[in-house]
Amino acid sequence: MGACCGHDHGAAFDGLSPDYKRRLWLVIFLNAGMFLVEMIAGQAAGSKALQADALDFFGDAVTYGISLAVIGASLRVRASAALAKGISLLLMGLWVAGSTGYQLLVLGVPQAGVMGAVGFLALLVNLVSVLVLMRYKDGDANVRSVWLCSRNDAIGNVAVMLAALGVWGSQTAWPDLIVAALMAGLFLSSAVQILRQALGEFRHSAHA
Repeated sequence: MGACCGHDHGAAFDGLSPDYKRRLWLVIFLNAGMFLVEMIAGQAAGSKALQADALDFFGDAVTYGISLAVIGASLRVRASAALAKGISLLLMGLWVAGSTGYQLLVLGVPQAGVMGAVGFLALLVNLVSVLVLMRYKDGDANVRSVWLCSRNDAIGNVAVMLAALGVWGSQTAWPDLIVAALMAGLFLSSAVQILRQALGEFRHSAHA
């Protein structure tokens, strides 16, 4: 997760573009599809890292849907939407952290082959999403949250594939659990960035 851009609130891109909306629709469908694939595969393989990555896909799909809904709205409405997304990302991070901690008590070894194959497929989907949204990676908190979620996914997929290699090499669940914990930290870091920028824009709208 990188730092927020620090654009001037009045000049930041607000998503009001037909091209941006088309790109968001495409990425919504890609993320919703991969959420289903990874959640099912993560459950079947017993992989917390895959399940954490599936939640990231779900969070992205919801984030993009909210972003579409508030495009063209006032800065106050868009900042409020970003606040809601930041809080939801924070809750997801806490859930993944708690779930990973619980899994430490039941150290079943996940299936490395399933983890690696699904992680690679997810990486391809996320690379497409990142390329589609690259042109609009900067903007207000609402647009910025979209970019942060896309970047989360790409990083998360590489981490899942590394976890699969670690599970295969060590024949233990520790690599999977470590990656899941790191992804929880990634969620929490992104949530803090989104909330910080959204609160700044919310205060700016109140003074305007």
